[in-house]
Amino acid sequence: MNFFLTIAFLFFVGSCAGWVLEVFYRRFFSAANPEHKWINPGFLTGPWVPLYGFGLSILFLFCKIDLTFVGPVWAQRLVLFVLMGLAMTMIELIAGEIFILGMHVKLWDYSHLWGNYKGIICPLFSLIWTVLAIAFFYLVYPIADNAVAWLGRHITFLFVVGMFYGVFLVDFCHSVRLGARIRRFAAENDLIVRYETFKLEVRARSKKHTFFRSIAGGIAETPLFEALRAYREKYPSPLTRYRTRKEKEKATSGAPQAQTSVCTQTDTPAHNNAEQNGEQKP
Repeated sequence: MNFFLTIAFLFFVGSCAGWVLEVFYRRFFSAANPEHKWINPGFLTGPWVPLYGFGLSILFLFCKIDLTFVGPVWAQRLVLFVLMGLAMTMIELIAGEIFILGMHVKLWDYSHLWGNYKGIICPLFSLIWTVLAIAFFYLVYPIADNAVAWLGRHITFLFVVGMFYGVFLVDFCHSVRLGARIRRFAAENDLIVRYETFKLEVRARSKKHTFFRSIAGGIAETPLFEALRAYREKYPSPLTRYRTRKEKEKATSGAPQAQTSVCTQTDTPAHNNAEQNGEQKP
């Protein structure tokens, strides 16, 4: 029971703390936000980013691994920190692949950074994850067990954590439903929707924008597929450009073909009548 409470508490803290980090990163450092606007990050609407919740929980479990067989303490720490950095990179890779392949959505984009893979992971952010993992080991892990013990003694805060999971579940179901509609449009148009850029587009089209209504609130005023069509026209993928060009060529060549077909159908009876009357067609 204590282990379950620990993981649930860490997921709660990690999701909320990660949301705060993402808000400030996207506001001041993100290349996808050149105007440096405040953006509600992540796929969900509320103030939580589950990727960080999973990450914090995984880091806690890694800290429990016995590495005494490695040798000196400094070697144990080095191996642990490398493993933690790799684990965070793998979580980012798996999450990125799930959203791209399953939802046709890219929540972040490292395409402009050196050594990136599909714009999902890159050496720079692997290093950043490793630094954050080291900070967790020295600052958070030593007090994690005490924090859970404190949580058990304060039932009121335990109720807050329970409320978090209730609201989180509702938010998750709503966001998945919205994501399914985005996925359908993106699949039909050969698009990978960059979610952060799409949020900015919806925000620009919305007359009553608030921070937590980046997508859901904006869609209430602007139909989803209308916003997606505007996004497609402004940020077409190479496949979309190719298909659009082929459709235009097909539309252009379709009219003469129809006219030729009509002429052929018109000429054929006349030609048959001429043959029946013994006449030769000039």
